[in-house]
Amino acid sequence: MMDLGLFLIRLVIGLTFAAHGAQKLFGWFGGHGIEGTGGWFESIGMKPGKTLALAAGLAELVGGVLFAGGLFLWFAAALIIGSMLVAIIKVHGQNGYWVTQNGYEYNMALIVIALGVALIGAGDYSLAAMLG
Repeated sequence: MMDLGLFLIRLVIGLTFAAHGAQKLFGWFGGHGIEGTGGWFESIGMKPGKTLALAAGLAELVGGVLFAGGLFLWFAAALIIGSMLVAIIKVHGQNGYWVTQNGYEYNMALIVIALGVALIGAGDYSLAAMLG
């Protein structure tokens, strides 16, 4: 049952992250694409905005897909954790903990999930297990 639990966690968190990356890269799922995300990054002092939007989008898309599949799990978790640390430092940290005040509660939960799964391992229902 633990392997099934890990699979469900990896799938939901990983695909959610991949979708966030697609928002930044392609404007899918209500996102703003490179142009809009880059402009917002510039407005909060992250320059060059488009380059950083591309980097953030790729980190979230690649990290999410790898995490969902359970492949290169430590690398995937590092991409997710890095992305969330930047979000905390640049956007949410000064607002306190609670997400209702635009705080870092959600970001911290995602960091702990990514780290926890990486420490446990991907489980039997993963690409890593299938590939040996």
